[in-house]
This record gives sequence, structure tokens and C-alpha cells, in this order.
Amino acid sequence: MIPVTVRELAALLGAEVRGADAAPTDAAPTDAGLDVVVTGLAVDSRQVGDDGLFLALPGEHVDGHAYVSTAFERGAAAALTSRPVPGAGPCLVVEDPLVAAGRLARDQVDRAVAGGLQVVAITGSAGKTSTKDLLAQVLEAAGPTVAPAGNLNNELGVPLTVCRIEPETRFLVAEMGARGVGHVAYLCTIAPPQVATVLNVGTAHVGEFGSKELIAVAKGEIVEALPVDGTAVLTIDDPLVWAMRDRTRARVVATSVLAEPDAPDAIWAGAVEADALGRCAFTLHEKSDGASRSPVRVQLGLSGLHQVANAVAAAALARALGVGTQTIAAALASARPRSRWRMELTERSDGVLVVNDAYNANPESMRAALDTVAGVLAERPGARGWAVLGDMLELGAGAAPEHRALGAYAADRGISRIVALGEFAGEVVAGALSGSDGVRAEVADDREDAVRRVLAGLAASDVILVKASRGLALDTVAAALAAAQPRSPDNEQGEGSA
Repeated sequence: MIPVTVRELAALLGAEVRGADAAPTDAAPTDAGLDVVVTGLAVDSRQVGDDGLFLALPGEHVDGHAYVSTAFERGAAAALTSRPVPGAGPCLVVEDPLVAAGRLARDQVDRAVAGGLQVVAITGSAGKTSTKDLLAQVLEAAGPTVAPAGNLNNELGVPLTVCRIEPETRFLVAEMGARGVGHVAYLCTIAPPQVATVLNVGTAHVGEFGSKELIAVAKGEIVEALPVDGTAVLTIDDPLVWAMRDRTRARVVATSVLAEPDAPDAIWAGAVEADALGRCAFTLHEKSDGASRSPVRVQLGLSGLHQVANAVAAAALARALGVGTQTIAAALASARPRSRWRMELTERSDGVLVVNDAYNANPESMRAALDTVAGVLAERPGARGWAVLGDMLELGAGAAPEHRALGAYAADRGISRIVALGEFAGEVVAGALSGSDGVRAEVADDREDAVRRVLAGLAASDVILVKASRGLALDTVAAALAAAQPRSPDNEQGEGSA
């Protein structure tokens, strides 16, 4: 965190200082603790470091104010609260602690930008976190970088990420999500980007937005926030994204994984090839002001054809920040997953491959994961494809047909064993059985039943995809399948015998 004292924070936020014998800010403070330099921001009292600032927020089940005293016991310098907390302090009392945290974060960004920090922002319906992780590893090869842990991409997550920057930080990566129009615009007031991208416009959260067009309105706010000397990275492969070039005054860099963009500034992938684990290699092409630059070959260490688009976006963002092409290619080759349950591969001793992509799901990411498994199956003759599929949440009125289409798509991609669970499991099964011979699809009662059903029919070298929206917690299913002891041939032959 850029050095700032408790006293300076109080003045910045217009907070009344209460507790621990601290006087109000309009009188002479009696607490020497007001001159303590704050070292970071935390919303979990268990994670408050020495001289940290504890953010007390009302939660779904508990009120953060109940943990203010615990935060001070753990070494907090101050707490940001909406009311005084008896016996604890100093408390910086403000009307809305979350809004105040955003103001604190903006001050941190302004101070750091004055010292040379560059801010890059990422949004999109799918792939934000994976692209953020790739970009962070590329930028780390060029200088000190701060990026979100996991998917801290909302009005709380962005300030928490920002408050990890230090005076020497060169790059800040901000992931920005939205559940409504205006959300991304607000996040851009906290961390104004100099470079930004919209990866895609899909159907994630369409139940909340109402249409893909409104999702595009919300996502495009990120390029509207760019300055005239900034850079917008937009893919031509998504018409709703490419149309956003008219919403920004910044320079536009076009990207694609399908063809060379008809644009003067562009970065795109060609000659894409995948290995037996779905890890892709491709040629990264670039042109600037219409002039082509030397292409480079990139070998990814991540599985999934969709990672090529993520890597191209990361490369374009890094180039806009001044990182060299060779540095980008080398960093992408060494990049590994940093966020859990996203295309995690575990190969058991019997050759069974478990693909844990259970962090979240929407129709686009489901199809991308199934495409990856289909590619892996093509390299494993005789192996069968399994899919444990749970509900895709927040799809609104289109949920039932989307789940039916998911089942049909899985069967069409060569998945012959499907276990579905959740409210729309029946739709997935119906879709899988609608037009494909040789497919066995069934509904599981719960996660434990899903594991039992898979293990009962699993054979050596089979490939299992586990995927659903986060609310179904199918990571536990993937973990159980990966850890299960393979059945020995002797045991299988002896079943039912004396």
C-alpha cells in the first residue's frame, strides 16, 4: 500500500475518528495511533495484518462491526465503520464504508500513477479471470505487478486489489465484473484504466440484464472510460464487442483467433495446434499502423482452445503497455493456472483424466470446455468421455432450453456418459438423449450420488469433465473422482464370485 497515516485517511474520507480515546478530527487528537502508517486493507478480521485497515461491512449472515475488536487484537491500525464500536478504535466512521473504500483505492491509484503506475482493466462475459492470470504473468516479466487474487472483480474486490500496490508497482491489473448497467463505469472511477479490453459478450447473467445487448452496454463502459491516449483491445470475432470501437476515443487494437483483422493495429493467432492434453500452440501475428511485425510461435501450458483467445488478448494488452513480443511469448509459455478449478487436469494412476472446470459456468464456457475434452479424446483412442454437469445459474427464462442444448452439444462432441444434477438436470439428460445413439445420460440426486455413478462405470484412460456454476460446488465432485482409488482388474473379475 502507498504509505498513508490513519490521520490522513480520516481527512481523505471525511471520517469522524471515534474510539480508543481518539478525539474527533476537528479537535486535537489525543491518540498517537493516528500517525500510524496503514499497511493494507482487509475485509476479513482473520486476514488483517499489523497496522492494517479493517473494513467493517454488513454481510449476508453477519455484520463486520461485530469483528472490529478482533481486528484490533490482530494488530489493525484502524477500522473503517459506519458507526462507533465501543471499546475499539480508532474507528473511522463514515456513512458508507464500501464507498469510502473505493475513495481510498482511487487515492492510492492517483498516487501510484503519478509515480509511473500503468492500469489495465479486463471485462467480458467469460474468460476474465483466466486472461487476468495470463496477463499478470506476462507483466511480471516486465516489472512489479499487482493483480486480483481469484476473481475479485466487484466494488469490494477492486479496492482490495488496488490497496496491495506499493510505490514500486509498475502495473495494476483490474478485473471488472458487472451485474447491471453502470457497474463497470463505477469500477473505472476507482481504477481508471489506460488500457482495457472486453473479451466477449455472452449469456452469463443474462437473467439479470435481460438481453445480450444490455450486457454489451454494460461491458462497453470500460472502453468509454479510456483517455484519448489510451488503448482499447477489442476482438473482431464478437460483433457486439467489435461495435464498441465507436464508443471510445482511444486507439483501438483488433484481435482475432479466426482471421487477420482488417484494421491498421491488430494482433491475431494463426496455425493453432493442440497436443494430447489440449494445450495449444499458435503463431502470434502483429501489425502496427498497417505494417506487419515479425511473428512469434507461442506454446501454452494451459489446456483449452479458448485459452488461445485469452492469450491473444493478454498479448495485445501487454504490447499496449510496452512489453516486447519475445518477452510476451516466453511468459505465456511458462504461465500456469493461478485460480482454482479452471481446467485443472489430474491424471490418476490408471490413466483416467479428471478435468476440473467447476469454478463457474455459462453456455459459452460449457461449450468451450466440452470442445477441449473432445480434442483430448481424439488423442486417446478407446477412451470414453464423461461429463458431470450441473446447473448454469442466472440464465433467466432461457435456462431450460439452454440446458437442453447443453446436453445435445455434449453428446454431439463425443461425450458418451453424462451425469447431470441440479434443477435443470432433466433438461440436460433429455437433450443428450434426443439425437445421439450410444449415449448414456442420467440424473444424480446430489454430489455424492454423482461420484458413485461415475465410479461405478469408469474405465482406465476415460476422460471426465466436471463443470457447473459455482453455486453447485462441483469442485468437491472433481476432487473425489481424482482421489478415488482405481478399481483393480482382480476386483472387477471377482465381483459376485465366492
